[in-house]
Amino acid sequence: MLARNIFSKAALREASFKRFASTKSIRDTLKEVIPAKQEQLKKLKAEHSQTVVGDIKVENIIGGMRGLKSMLWDASVLDPNEGIRFHGLSIPDCQKVLPAAPGGKEMTAESMLWLLLTGQVPTSEQTRELSAEFAAKGELPKFLEDLVDSFPASLHPMTQLSMGVAALNHDSQFQAAYERGIKKSEYWTYTLEDCLTLIARLPALAARIYRNVYKPGVQIPALDKNLDLVGNYVKLLGYGDNHSLTEYLRLYIALHGDHEGGNASAHTAHLVGSTLSDPYLSYSAALLALAGPLHGLANQEVLRWQLAMQKELGNNITHDNIKEYLWKTLKSGQVVPGYGHGVLRNPDPRFIALQEFCQGRPELKDSPIIQLVNKTFEVAPGVLKEHGKTKNPYPNVDATSGCVLYHYGLTEFKYYTVIFGVSRALGALTQLVWAKALGLPLERPKSVSLDVLGKLVKA
Repeated sequence: MLARNIFSKAALREASFKRFASTKSIRDTLKEVIPAKQEQLKKLKAEHSQTVVGDIKVENIIGGMRGLKSMLWDASVLDPNEGIRFHGLSIPDCQKVLPAAPGGKEMTAESMLWLLLTGQVPTSEQTRELSAEFAAKGELPKFLEDLVDSFPASLHPMTQLSMGVAALNHDSQFQAAYERGIKKSEYWTYTLEDCLTLIARLPALAARIYRNVYKPGVQIPALDKNLDLVGNYVKLLGYGDNHSLTEYLRLYIALHGDHEGGNASAHTAHLVGSTLSDPYLSYSAALLALAGPLHGLANQEVLRWQLAMQKELGNNITHDNIKEYLWKTLKSGQVVPGYGHGVLRNPDPRFIALQEFCQGRPELKDSPIIQLVNKTFEVAPGVLKEHGKTKNPYPNVDATSGCVLYHYGLTEFKYYTVIFGVSRALGALTQLVWAKALGLPLERPKSVSLDVLGKLVKA
């Protein structure tokens, strides 16, 4: 059994206090939280605007700005050794205190959204009210249904998702309010409304794309007003009777909701949002960043690799055979998909959480593809350490995530990134609200040419 971090008693007391301290709505909660953050930012500007917190090196400029501390993102912090924390809470912490859906055990997207947006742990009643709001707002406008239905089935699902999200800006409250003239102090309230509406409509949009591409002609059911966001998403996909898949996607979407702001999709949303584009346009751009092979396609690449290994090894799957296959992959000049991370230097806590989910369900413990994932985990770190060219020889979340979807019958690889896109909206959109609440400026880094860089180095 993989070990979890121990949730400190002090943190648990604090989280419990936050959970039961209020029954306010998410809007009222933000109205209380925002002034304190605004004052914190104001004080930092006034007292420490010239304080140096890092050094710029040539490798940062020509290496994709990796590692530079140059972006404000309050919802989550990624530590190389501990992994992700959401407002100070680790993944095991969140699993202990964030409410589950009625009849379920896994934290919901609504509870993670509340935490990311307010920094507080919601009550079950608060998350259910949010679920009811999402169900009420979740239907797509007729013009958007017609638009999505007009897409050729050969158009990549991520392209369709991005186009659909962009088209939803037809109803943007922020854009309408900005055009009629509002104060900057009001920007966040209209941004919040757009973000909540977009999150509410993403399941119906993503499910419609899935049905059109993979199950044309099958009628899409209506939203269930009594289900949470993910419960409705799974129902619309056509898997509503599969409780285990629903629980898995609740965990998956909560875990993938945010991973600090420096990743390509989150950063893109922040950058486009800084131009005062509305949340629909901002997140549409983020989805296009997520569609890139170096960002959002990893779990399907893992699954392809695992299936290829399963086919080659057949029934003779041993540690020695897996080791040989790993070396074969590395010697061919390829990377081992699902291992390594741009920041992490230990096993990804999200991977551990998904592994524990698998270990708690007999059908997954007995699944050949999940057993292969587990055996690969037992061998791969040692091979990668021996190989010596990997900074982090441990698994990331993608080492498991797509394989579980495959086991439960969601076998359409190209669609996996759409599910990722539904989840990543939680963090990217909440931080658009905070960017407006804190009055963050247009993002505009200074670029230099190679000649100028050469002169700077000599100087």
